[in-house]
Amino acid sequence: MLKYTLLIGLGFCSFVTFAQEEEQVPQEEAKGNLGEIEVVRDYKPILADAVKIRQSPDLTNNRKYLSKLNYSVFDRKLDINTGTHRLEIQQLPAMRPDILTNNYAKIGAGNFNTLLGEVYISNGEDQALQVGGFAKHLSQKGSDYEGQNFSEQKIGLFGRSILDRITLNGEIGFNRYATRYYGFVPLQPELNTDPTKQHYNDLYLKGELNSNYEDNEELLSYSLKVDGYLFGNAFSTKENSFALSANINKKVNAFNVGANVSGDFTSLKSNDLSLGNHIARLNSYIRFQGKNYKLTLGATLVSEFGGEENRNNIFPTVDFDFALVPEYASIYAGVKGDVVKTSFRSLANENPFLTESPFLDTTSNSLVVRNMLEKLHVFGGLKGNAGATFGYKVGVFYKQISDLPFYAIQPNSPSRYDIIYDRGEKNKVFGLEGDINVRVSEAVSLGGNLLFNEYDLENEAEAWYIPKLRLAANTRINISKKVYIDGELFFNDAMKAKSYQQYAGVSGTDPNAPVTVSMPSFVDISAGLEYRATKQIGVYVRGNNLLNKGYERFLYYPRLGFNIIGGVNVSF
Repeated sequence: MLKYTLLIGLGFCSFVTFAQEEEQVPQEEAKGNLGEIEVVRDYKPILADAVKIRQSPDLTNNRKYLSKLNYSVFDRKLDINTGTHRLEIQQLPAMRPDILTNNYAKIGAGNFNTLLGEVYISNGEDQALQVGGFAKHLSQKGSDYEGQNFSEQKIGLFGRSILDRITLNGEIGFNRYATRYYGFVPLQPELNTDPTKQHYNDLYLKGELNSNYEDNEELLSYSLKVDGYLFGNAFSTKENSFALSANINKKVNAFNVGANVSGDFTSLKSNDLSLGNHIARLNSYIRFQGKNYKLTLGATLVSEFGGEENRNNIFPTVDFDFALVPEYASIYAGVKGDVVKTSFRSLANENPFLTESPFLDTTSNSLVVRNMLEKLHVFGGLKGNAGATFGYKVGVFYKQISDLPFYAIQPNSPSRYDIIYDRGEKNKVFGLEGDINVRVSEAVSLGGNLLFNEYDLENEAEAWYIPKLRLAANTRINISKKVYIDGELFFNDAMKAKSYQQYAGVSGTDPNAPVTVSMPSFVDISAGLEYRATKQIGVYVRGNNLLNKGYERFLYYPRLGFNIIGGVNVSF
């Protein structure tokens, strides 16, 4: 029964399959007969209620607030081993510079018979070894007063060597300055019709040894300096000096300990008389230094010997520096004392019209030299800078001084100056000082300094020839790569000079009685212009005392009026 049933089913399936076989239509008829399509009704898509969105759209178009995202980026080095290596710098072959600026020469001439010659020579290319020399000549002759002549010559050799552990510096030279006693007294012009010649010769030697900086702070730092000179005028006054000084410093934990020691041995000779003026000095200190402060505590022992008076003094030394704003503003303060050497050389460089023997005491027929004693010197102020374009310093000071040296004309010869002293024990000086340097741009720079002094003396009526205010300013402007301008201004406040009735026009019973003469303030302005015609040759012109004022720095000695000088300088 199962067999027959299976056969009947298979037969029925084959019949149905044969019934669905598609009738073959000839190819020619198929091209013209596309068939028939019966349309029952239009098609309309209908969605079920379950998939419909029953919410109206919001058309306000407001952007939603997005919170700020914070990312935490880890500082990790990405190591990628690509086989690359650091590039090596290719060394360039040594080339000779186009211009050697370490050597130059200058010549010039101007009114008042002005002659100028200057030369400077140095090896210049080896930074560890510098050797060179210089020479200069300048002479002028005024026409307003008899003997108003000046001349100056300088010549010297220098050297500098930087070794592994030390640096050596040295210089030897000769300076000569010549003039005449052309002092002119308006009320008595016949006093000085034939001015006497005067000149000063200065042969000097300098040497210095310094230890080089080491990374190891525990090493001992040290320096040694020697200074000597032979100085004399056209007459019989001579001064010889030899000074030796040394410094050692050692860092111990958080502080430094050190000492400065020096010996200055000076001898003075005049009119077959001689006198010694020797000063020995020892300064020991301990310095505490932190990140923003520095404090130095110490004491100075000064001994004077070899002269008329021998003195020993001990002075405290306190120096404090604190950075209010590091690298921009610091306050400083201190207390100290010292002995300032009275030197024939330094006094003559300031006032060349000293008498033939300024230290001769005619009453005792002996030489008298007294060193200035600063019993107390208190100072403080503010200093700082703003990078390399602006630097400043302003401070005040107070001093108690004895044996102050001053200039005074001789009673019987007003064209010559003596040295007098105020030996008061209660002399006081209050002062204000300031410095400023401004670099406006790479082409413009400015600078200036100010000094104000107020003296309260015990014996002398005034601080002779010392102005209350001195002001100096300078500028340099690079107009282009070839044109340079520089200028200087110097202001000297009114001064007091010590004279006598017969020269000052004061009537009295004693013509040799001293009187005080007021000297007016003055301003001295100078300016210069330089044009670089080529990279090695330049042309310059300079004017001095542009206001053409015959002012007096020292009584009865008028200065030259407006003078101009021009010439050529060469670099090689």
